[in-house]
Order: sequence, then structure tokens, then C-alpha cells
Amino acid sequence: MNLPELAFASPRKLPRGHTLKGRIVVLDIAFAADGMGKGFRKITGRFLQEVGDRLARWVDHHDSDRHAEYRDDPRFVLHTKAEHGACPEIITKKMVEETGPVDTILCHFDLDGLYSAAKWILGGVEPYPGADDDARAVDTRIGEMSATANLIDQALRSKYSDDTVKQRIVRYLVGGCKPGLELDTIERAAADFAELVAGATKIARAYQVADGVAVVEVPRASGRFDKTELLLLGQQLATVAVVIDNMNVSIAAGFDSGLNFVELFELGGGMPTRVNIPRKQLAAALPRIKRAVANLR
Repeated sequence: MNLPELAFASPRKLPRGHTLKGRIVVLDIAFAADGMGKGFRKITGRFLQEVGDRLARWVDHHDSDRHAEYRDDPRFVLHTKAEHGACPEIITKKMVEETGPVDTILCHFDLDGLYSAAKWILGGVEPYPGADDDARAVDTRIGEMSATANLIDQALRSKYSDDTVKQRIVRYLVGGCKPGLELDTIERAAADFAELVAGATKIARAYQVADGVAVVEVPRASGRFDKTELLLLGQQLATVAVVIDNMNVSIAAGFDSGLNFVELFELGGGMPTRVNIPRKQLAAALPRIKRAVANLR
């Protein structure tokens, strides 16, 4: 099978349009939020202008105030996180057929994004039975994931900046999850995950809990750790976990918590239950978070 070219990105770090070949499909990449950094116009807007008519489809499931602007453009299939916990479940055989051949898939670099890419390449068919459910379980952290998804999730969280690992994960999924070079690469990457969990567990001992919020600051000499694991450990202690890492603050709550940090901080878009804000905004943010938690009771 001839695969389209694969490129990986995040909402705030999109490639320049001229670097992508031919017709392009974008999967599981949120619109850049106006309340964070450069915002929509300078990131998403510029990308859309650069690729122009070469954009064949944009499929996403993150909240954004900008979705309404693209409601009448059939290339955009945009939902909220509440509507679809993960992106692969949105992709159908009909959608892929109607879109036609594409030369490049630009996807988010997490499991949800890679599973979306694999499903698109397979014509809208899951790479294995239950793959859509696995993507949802990983992206929402609700429910059990299969051994396959757990292995891939650990590999990605260990080697999140390694595009070779991402390429081989997609090839592994598209190829039927068979033994070989791809699986060997995934297993080697996942082997480092235990070290990252140990690092997160050590830092988590310093969590301070008050009014339903657990807060921890990552020491400068902390060593390697997995931030997702650290946030999940905080959520075992309180409704909301807050991790201060240098000048960045990560805030997370359970997918089913009823909290929406995108609305709370007027960010304009993103994942409702996990956001990042600059450290300088933390002092003002904490009282708002605590009031929101109190209103859940």
C-alpha cells in the first residue's frame, strides 16, 4: 500500500503550507485559540491561507469559537470534545471516499491523531476492531484501553518528539499490527515509560491540596517524567490538578468532571478539561478554578 506523506503538528505549531505536498487532509488538530499565544489568525489562519484550495478536509473534535465561521465549507468537519471524545470515530468510509485521493496527512502527534491517520489511510476502517474505542479511552482517560493501545500510548509518551516512532506506529496500524520492525520500534520506545512514571510519582509526593485543587511545582533538577501521568496522579488527590513547570502551568480535570477551562479562562478554543497557561496568570487563575470546583458540589 502506498501511504500518503505523513506530517505531525500541534495546534500552536503548524508547518508552513509550502512544505506540504499536494492535496492535504488535517486530522485531530484544533484551531489555535485566540486566548493563547499568537492565536488563530497568525497560526491556523495563516496555514489555511498558505494551503488554499489544496486543503481537502479538516476533521477535528476540539472546542473553538471559530467553528461557526467554517460551517458552510464542506471541507471542514468540526465537532466539540463533548460530541466526540476522540477524532477517529468521526472518520467514515463515506467521508474518505467523498474527499478523494490526498497526498499528505497532517495529524496531531498523539495517539488520537495517529489512529485518525491510520483509519484515513485504510479508507475509513478501523486498523483493528475496537481501535476507535481505544482512541476515545486514551484521549478522555475514561474506560479501559486494549494492550495494543496501552503499548502505543506509552511509546508516544516516552518518545513524543521522535517522528520516526510516529511513522512506524502508523505503519504498524495500517499493516495489520503484525510483528516486525514497526512493533520492535514501538516496544523499545515503550520500555522507557516506567522511568517516566517513576519520575512523575516522585514529583507527585509534593502535591499540595486545597479546595478541590492539587498543585505541585516541578523541581528544576527533577529529571525525566511524564506530565500526563503527573496530572493524573494529581486528579487522584483532587478534582483539578495543576502542574507548574518553569514558566508554564498545566491544568487538568477528568473528562466527566463538568469543568470547562476553555470557557473559564476565555481561551476561545482547545480541550475543555486540559489547558496550559503562562505562569504569570496562575495567581488569578487559581481562585477561579476553586470557585468552579465549589460550584460542582
